[in-house]
Amino acid sequence: MSEGAPTSVPEQMSLPDMPRRLFTCTPSRLASFDCPRRYRMTYLDRPTPQRGMPWAHNTVGAVVHLALHRWWLLPRTRRTPDEGGRLVERHWQAHGFRDDAQSARSRTIAEHWVRRYLAEQVDPDVEPVGVERTVGATSNRLALSGRVDRIDERDGELVVVDYKTGRRELTDDDARGSQALALYVIAARRTLRRACHRVELHHLPTGQVTAFEHTDDSLARQIDRAEATADDIVVATDTLAAGAGADDVFPPVPGPNCSWCDFRSHCPEGRAVSAALDPWAGLAGDELS
Repeated sequence: MSEGAPTSVPEQMSLPDMPRRLFTCTPSRLASFDCPRRYRMTYLDRPTPQRGMPWAHNTVGAVVHLALHRWWLLPRTRRTPDEGGRLVERHWQAHGFRDDAQSARSRTIAEHWVRRYLAEQVDPDVEPVGVERTVGATSNRLALSGRVDRIDERDGELVVVDYKTGRRELTDDDARGSQALALYVIAARRTLRRACHRVELHHLPTGQVTAFEHTDDSLARQIDRAEATADDIVVATDTLAAGAGADDVFPPVPGPNCSWCDFRSHCPEGRAVSAALDPWAGLAGDELS
């Protein structure tokens, strides 16, 4: 080709045939698009709008997850229920509580949850395949990643385990309907090259385990749903970049759940339909006292 001659795209590489860029996401990023305005404030607005006060129930959940993670890193001789309780105490934070007394009461309850769970639901001799393990996979439209609380091996297959510390009791329908758990199954299969169908929610406040066995069809439905959400996000993001109004392409979806939104103070529509809550309002069970 002579210098200065115009270049062209070869026929086999024409623009309509170019690979489509994958949408990089986690399950929580997809879930946040339930309210497009919340998605925009979380992932697009820079600087990120100031969030509300930290939630006490999130503090409890974070500490319990950390304690169970660190417990599996201990030598086998130290993997006892009491050591799990001590890990809760060691890593405790006082964020979001009404006062020191409520924080101390919540810590005692969380220690009890962890001790009971480790005594009744966990065999310290059976090593998990992964703890706080990052897994990932791709589909036609997604580059998906996420961190799984625990991955077990049972009867030659992987099991995705997710710890829960919320106040609401869970059912098998929660495990069945969780898009995040389904996507973790797909990512665990791809990352670890092992069969995986079963997902479990381990609810620490009650000690209950709820579960669901995925099929290839149920996983395909969840992938289709995730890809449809990703397509909507990409269209909205591109439309915003082209100059559209933020509220036109990322509108709010106001409802009672707006009470729990970290960006409630920036959303007049959300404030109009929801009650303001104290940071400790989501504590489970006796923690409310």
